[in-house]
Amino acid sequence: MIDALPGDIFHRGQILNNTYEIEGVLGRGGTGEVYRARNLISGRVVAIKALNAQFSGQEGYIELMRREEQMRDIRDDAVVRYTECSRSDQGHVFLVMDYIAGPSIADEMLKRRLEPRELMIIAHRVAEGLVAAHGQGIVHRDLSPDNVILRDGSPEKATIIDFGIAKDTGAGARTIVGNDFAGKYEYAAPEQMEGKAEARSDLYALGALLLAAWKGQVPFAGMTPGEMIRRKQEKLDTAGVPEPLKGLIDWLTEPALPHRAPSAAAVVEQVGKVLKGPAPERATRAAPPTRTPTRHEMVAPKKRGGGGFVVLLLVLLLAAGGGGAWYMGMLDGVKERIAALFEEPLPVVSPYAMAATAGGGLAIPRLTAHAPDEAAAAAIRLGFATLAGAEPEADAVTLADGMPTETWASGAAAAFAAAKGLEGWRIEISDTAAGVSGLAPGTAEAQAIRAALDSWAATYGFTLKTDILAGPKLLDPAVVQQVLDPLGNCGPLSQLDPPSGGYPMGATITVTGDAVASGLGDGITAALEPVIGDRKVQVALNVLNDHLCRVRGALPDLASNSISIWMGQGATGEANLTGVFHTGDFPVVDVLVPASIAEGELWVMAVDTDGSVYNLLPNVNDEENEIARIGVVEGGTRRVRVIFSPDEKRAEPKRIAMQIKDTDYGKSEIIAFVARKDLFDTRRPGQESVASLAEALAAVQAERPGNILGFASRILESRP
Repeated sequence: MIDALPGDIFHRGQILNNTYEIEGVLGRGGTGEVYRARNLISGRVVAIKALNAQFSGQEGYIELMRREEQMRDIRDDAVVRYTECSRSDQGHVFLVMDYIAGPSIADEMLKRRLEPRELMIIAHRVAEGLVAAHGQGIVHRDLSPDNVILRDGSPEKATIIDFGIAKDTGAGARTIVGNDFAGKYEYAAPEQMEGKAEARSDLYALGALLLAAWKGQVPFAGMTPGEMIRRKQEKLDTAGVPEPLKGLIDWLTEPALPHRAPSAAAVVEQVGKVLKGPAPERATRAAPPTRTPTRHEMVAPKKRGGGGFVVLLLVLLLAAGGGGAWYMGMLDGVKERIAALFEEPLPVVSPYAMAATAGGGLAIPRLTAHAPDEAAAAAIRLGFATLAGAEPEADAVTLADGMPTETWASGAAAAFAAAKGLEGWRIEISDTAAGVSGLAPGTAEAQAIRAALDSWAATYGFTLKTDILAGPKLLDPAVVQQVLDPLGNCGPLSQLDPPSGGYPMGATITVTGDAVASGLGDGITAALEPVIGDRKVQVALNVLNDHLCRVRGALPDLASNSISIWMGQGATGEANLTGVFHTGDFPVVDVLVPASIAEGELWVMAVDTDGSVYNLLPNVNDEENEIARIGVVEGGTRRVRVIFSPDEKRAEPKRIAMQIKDTDYGKSEIIAFVARKDLFDTRRPGQESVASLAEALAAVQAERPGNILGFASRILESRP
């Protein structure tokens, strides 16, 4: 499990709804987190998916969780079982499902290349799960290697998870995230580019998943929307995939719906028939053509016209004492005629081909090729050995006739030099059609290799299709942070949940932070493009005004120590998880401090949209701010109200209350500090400027390092 962070939604040992005890973090994403937990009543281990606070208050995301929870009606061992959808005391919406112990296919792809028979078994199992889901009118729409778990590491126990964007296709059903695209572009069916999804869309994703697992790399979907749509109209490149896996993938990933596998049930039936037969060969390349004797091997001669005369002449010469002439070279022409009698002609092959690969989980690089003579064969072997760093097998090149062009053999040998710099490369030539794939170290290197390959193809007359990914294979988050650090204009920029082992290929890098202007997002994307390779950038900035940014610059670089700020509606008492209020609303604000912090002082202030700072605690009417003397302790948390409802103010007129007016639109910020002792030497005035507060904060941090135990801040946004 992943180490806990201070900002996690739940913490180890926390008990939800008197039932589920949190045991640790399984994963984090842009909208929420997944935890391992134990049911204290039944003892069953479960997985809990929880929405972040900003999404737990948005109806679209709540409806999404509600729809996913309805998957509990599907009872199939190949589909994760859902239990309930609930809300924690702090307002976080969470979903309870079975905990599936085992690696995902994506995890396995990072370690090894999955065998063809394993993938056939996985295809059969996943198709069974899709039969159950489609039978309830549910389309997954996001089937990919990270959404299929191999329970206990077994392909026979593959289980589909994460129906978070599942779409109900029944009459009157709704698409929770609208009719826009949902899913991962690399595995999405062509029709999903137009916002359409049906049962056969999941079959396309299954085929793309199988191809990615066999190749050991994420399919390249294109860099621009236009390129993505264009690529989706083409068949996936399955050259080199062994049968029957190749035929299955081609059937599943037909771009045109009428030609695609008709249903998950049909896939179960057809794959089941294959699995009942002999096990598919475990070879990772097509078997070479049957080897024929070479020019240097002696075989039984065939009858040829004129042969008898030559043999008779030889006998007469030897009988006449001409044996010495043979050895002196006087009869070389005769020797060639005789040698030809004992030599079979080279076979004619079509297509004339070469397939070479390195990496992708193979134990050793592999080569199979045709060549017209031994000199050409030696050149191909040398080119392969130079790029692969290993000699090919002895029978890797088969001599054969049938070259489509005179430059074919020299072109095949030169292909390896053009692909120099690729990792996990694959070069395939069939007659004059060539395909090259692999991973370049970076974006600039990928561009250079593509240019070299284009030049090679033009020189030797090949039509070329490339799939060159830009690395690195794993991107260090520290490299990303070096680019981000100089770009911030309202405090530091950071990465959301950067993976400890680095970003894999195809990952999305989410950049968060505050900004003075929204245009910073384009600058961040442009600055990262040269270093991230084939990965995506998602910028999620909190756009603030100059006043808030100035205060942000003076805030300490400290952990929150679990201090947080709760907002609610004064009229109803309900939590407001988004922090957005509208004209006429009465916001109420509580500062939540762990009950374990029993000493120190609480200081709270509000930075308004016009640049004014209002000191909420202590204030002229309430100077008490010792933590042990204020607030109410509930369930291990001390709740201190600093902005009150109208009813609370009427009961105690000295309390602070506020109402959203049409002159107040914009973003304000509530800031709370917990200090060992006085944060400032004297109580601050009821109202002051941002400049005054920023200067005072900078001074006290320099004079009293370590005095601030923790702090929290939260945006309060007012809208019409």
